[in-house]
Amino acid sequence: MRKTLLQLFSIAVLSLWIFSGCSRKEWEDVYARPEWLAPPIYQQLQAKGRFNQLLGVIDKSGYKNTLSNAGYWTLFAPNDQAFDKYYKTKGIAGLTQIDSTQAQAIIKYLLVYNAFPRERLDDYQSGQGWKPGFAFKRRTAYYTNFYDDVTPAGQTVKAIAGNRNSPTYISADNNNKYIPYFTDEYFSTKKLSASDYNYFFPDTPYTGFNIVDSKVVEKDVYAENGVIHEIDNVISPLPSMDQYLRTKPEYSLFRSLFEKYMVQFVANAEATRKYQVLTGKSDQVFVKTYSNLLAFSPNNENYLKLEDNDGQQDGFSMFVPKNDVLQAYINSVILENYTSFDKLPPKIIADLLNAHLWQTTVWPSKFGSTFNYLGEDARFNPNSNVIDKKFLSNGVFYGTNIVQEANVFSTVYARAYLDPNYTIMTKLLDYDLKFVITNPRIKYTVFMMSDKLLRAAGYDYDPAKDEWSYTVGTTRTTGEAMRLRLLRILATCVVPTPKDELNNLSGSGIVETSNGEYLRYAKNTVYSAGVSDKPLNIVGTKDSKNGKVYYIDGILHFTEINIGKHIELLATPAKSEYNNFWQYLKNSTAFNVATSEIVGTAAGTFYTVFVPNNASIQAAVNAGLLPGTGTGANKTPNFAPTLEADKNKVASFIYYHVLNKKSLIPDGKDSGAIETLLKNNLGDPVNMTVLSTAGAMQLTDAANRRSNVVLDQSNNLSNRTVIHLINNYLQY
Repeated sequence: MRKTLLQLFSIAVLSLWIFSGCSRKEWEDVYARPEWLAPPIYQQLQAKGRFNQLLGVIDKSGYKNTLSNAGYWTLFAPNDQAFDKYYKTKGIAGLTQIDSTQAQAIIKYLLVYNAFPRERLDDYQSGQGWKPGFAFKRRTAYYTNFYDDVTPAGQTVKAIAGNRNSPTYISADNNNKYIPYFTDEYFSTKKLSASDYNYFFPDTPYTGFNIVDSKVVEKDVYAENGVIHEIDNVISPLPSMDQYLRTKPEYSLFRSLFEKYMVQFVANAEATRKYQVLTGKSDQVFVKTYSNLLAFSPNNENYLKLEDNDGQQDGFSMFVPKNDVLQAYINSVILENYTSFDKLPPKIIADLLNAHLWQTTVWPSKFGSTFNYLGEDARFNPNSNVIDKKFLSNGVFYGTNIVQEANVFSTVYARAYLDPNYTIMTKLLDYDLKFVITNPRIKYTVFMMSDKLLRAAGYDYDPAKDEWSYTVGTTRTTGEAMRLRLLRILATCVVPTPKDELNNLSGSGIVETSNGEYLRYAKNTVYSAGVSDKPLNIVGTKDSKNGKVYYIDGILHFTEINIGKHIELLATPAKSEYNNFWQYLKNSTAFNVATSEIVGTAAGTFYTVFVPNNASIQAAVNAGLLPGTGTGANKTPNFAPTLEADKNKVASFIYYHVLNKKSLIPDGKDSGAIETLLKNNLGDPVNMTVLSTAGAMQLTDAANRRSNVVLDQSNNLSNRTVIHLINNYLQY
């Protein structure tokens, strides 16, 4: 159709010329090439007289016709002196020793799609328009085609590189390589300096306009079909990270982790047909793809491809430890609890690799402020830890003499993550607390829950069904509620300890856990509200970068007994100081006898109960705040009043001794006016004032009377509640 239209147009123009009687001169005056139009790129190079070697390479590459006709190109053009240096570096006599394949690689890599003068070259062509000063790379005409590779099974195959950061392969995308350049405008935008350039290219002065390791000798030589920038070095196609690693045996261990565990070779019918047509051979072609567990695919030249041109403004970075240091780290850290790499979950292998992968360019001056796929800065000294640095076609490569010690492998999280006996605990941590306890700057103590102990307690997880379960006797319950139960237990096992509060458990104390509940410890035992009657033993411990873990012989259950029941248990022993309060509570309208609930409390809410000791209850009776009998100074407590007014006295008294939505211990963390369960006539909560210090707590009531927590009989754990004994009653 297009050809037919062109023919019709030509006939129409010719007819118009014939019938109008136009002469050839008149025709040429109108349609001749304007004298002011610069010649095409090839002819411009000829006219300059200093690109004879480049012209010879263009001829050998088969690109003479392309560069002599219409088009829209940017050519980075090495002059003859550049080729003289190139021949000497390569140890060859000259142009005669460059074959057509080499020539085509050189020319195509120096040839950028679209014409970019100097002023536009560092502008990023984003989907929203030009972004000045944000680009330092352009897509070239060069791409790697078919090559030989080896599958994880050891089979040599004809392969083609993947072109996305996933197993997806886009057959219409040739995976063209990018060429990097460096300008003052880009460096200003990114707050970089000449030292960032010279770190990679120490033998080339930074001029404010460099192409790889070349200086631009003359910029903006305009041609009919593009723009030429003259450079003083010949630039061969830069390898991708995948290609570079194949040539570096000192990093073979790191590469083997990719190749064995993160790579697939997928047969591709379209690529196979193309190869067979081009070569006449019958080989099947496989696409080399990388796992989508990785930050990026090292053979992908397309960057993230979130926008078509996003490779102009950024690239990948890879820090690769040499074999000996990586092997030592694997042996001492990664395989501490595994017999071989083959036994590791794929996620652990991916995290080890991702710790060394950045989805952005890590400039030498920005190590500490550029974060990898795991959200961590580059923990390398650019002067002492980097032994190899290269700009590659799809990013920056650093060879190192140390390993990036990822937080997931060095913090308290690692003790579960790297141990096959703690898979359930790891799964639970990943839901909620992983990003909390992997912060190396904040210290934690973690009490470990092994799979064996969890299953013995009735809990389990089936990864095939993604199903949580809890079994009591012969009754097995599954569902989201079971997961939430376990998350509550887990949160009780994680304790923020910024001052190493739990570094030694030989003494005794109480600490707040990550979910606001509390643990108590004494003489190397520990207990939560659910196991207060049988403390758990510490059977082992390990230190990590941000704290310590303790191995225990049971599960730190929460209690499902209501607060009133715990007060009853505290009041049961003979001569218990909790007894008088309990006698009023159990007979009051504030107590549900059937459930042992304090009426007005709600499941899932935090409370603090302050229980006046027996003498204080007697004093409250004598003061008329609680019902009693008799006329003397010391009245007899009436624990079961029948008058409505007396019942209200008891309920109000009890409610004023319960803090609402707060669970407090004497640790100095929380003080001030805090609401109680008691409400005034308007329905507003009535406050008391709490002053908490380390090892003491004082309460001030509405009458400005003070009461102190009796430490040796306090800190009793209940359901999201702490019960304290106090030495005076509180007057509302």
